Parts: sequence; C-alpha cells; structure tokens
Amino acid sequence: MAMTVNLNVVSAEESLFSGSIEALQITGSEGELGIMPGHAPLLTSLKPGMARIVKKGGEEEVLYLSGGMLEVQPNNVIVLADVATRGSDLDEQAAEAAKQRAEEHLNAQGSDVDYAEAAAELARAVAQLRVIQATKKKL
Repeated sequence: MAMTVNLNVVSAEESLFSGSIEALQITGSEGELGIMPGHAPLLTSLKPGMARIVKKGGEEEVLYLSGGMLEVQPNNVIVLADVATRGSDLDEQAAEAAKQRAEEHLNAQGSDVDYAEAAAELARAVAQLRVIQATKKKL
C-alpha cells in the first residue's frame, strides 16, 4: 500500500480538493516542487502554474493556480490559492486570447505600457494553456 498525505486545496471561492494523495507537483516561487509523504515542513509562495495531484490509488487530477501559498506539515499539505480552477473547466480560447493580448502589450512601443502587469498576464495565460494541454493528454 502506498503512503499518503492529506491535501487541501482552497481558494477564496471554494474548496477544490480535500483528500489523501500519493504526490503533488506544484510551481513554487523558486521552481517546481514535488511533495510526497514524509516531505520536510515547508512554507513557500506559489507562482501561476499547474498543480498535478496523484490521488490515493494513482488517479491524477490537474488544477490551475494563479498563485498563493503552500504549507507542508508532516501529515498535512495545504494550498491556499488566489484563484484555483480544474483543468477541465479552463477555456482554451480565452487563455489564447489573453496570451495574445499580453504579448501585444509587451511589444507595444508606448510609455503607457505596464510591462510588469503584461508579463504577469502572459505568465497566467501560458500557465493556463499548459494545464489545458496536460488535461487533454490525460483524457
């Protein structure tokens, strides 16, 4: 029997996941993290990206997180997300349009462009598209 740890993924709107998992892959502020039972305690911020959950029994679920915080304790992992959405609930056309808008803002030759905001918008859109692709591969 595989070892598990309890995971709770919550956003301001709802609780997206609560249950036993075998592994969690998530995008931390310093890069990709792999969380498994027995992981050392950790507290870190999250970048926009994918959370790949391997549930008890091996079934996978993919979520999009716009950012937030990750807390790892010996028997409990908590993801407090700014926005969290199941990969199957993302709109691919809207994500493509957001990516295109962000790229246009970054390439604009004007002084009224907020490059940091455009770069953040681009990161969110690219992360959503990665989650959509991962969800499609899984189906």
